[in-house]
Amino acid sequence: MFEEIAREFSTNFAAVPAPASFARLLAAVILGAVIGFEREWRNKPAGLRTHILVSVAACLFIILGLEITQLDFNGSGEQRNDPLRMIEAVTAGVAFLAAGLIFTAGGEVRNVTTGASLWLAGAIGLGCGAGQTPLAAMAAVLVVGVLLILRQVERWMGTHRESRRG
Repeated sequence: MFEEIAREFSTNFAAVPAPASFARLLAAVILGAVIGFEREWRNKPAGLRTHILVSVAACLFIILGLEITQLDFNGSGEQRNDPLRMIEAVTAGVAFLAAGLIFTAGGEVRNVTTGASLWLAGAIGLGCGAGQTPLAAMAAVLVVGVLLILRQVERWMGTHRESRRG
């Protein structure tokens, strides 16, 4: 019995080698943290930890999807891996979380940007899991730029919520 357990933990990954899997998960942590840090800094309801968790979960789903396609299910030989289904599953789950953050208070819709940033953290995790870390990193940098720069533009135009409060 113990040999079976030891063998379970010592086998190599079939689709994505263990070091590559670890690198992808680590990239998802770092890139999710980049966005989460900005949200945390702004005292938003979903901050650093939440964005990291969403990004890592999405990454893990992709790696698991790749690994599962390599399993032998009773010799059926009909293994199908539809990447769009994996993306849809992650998107639906993250959308559920993001929708829970958005609410109306005093006739004003709040936390839409934080919900969108969570959705994006999921996409970044998907990119990391698929081995597209440079693309995910570009998206993370662009998003933080959008969050920081457009906040200043909104203040300058007087359309930002904080500038309307007086």
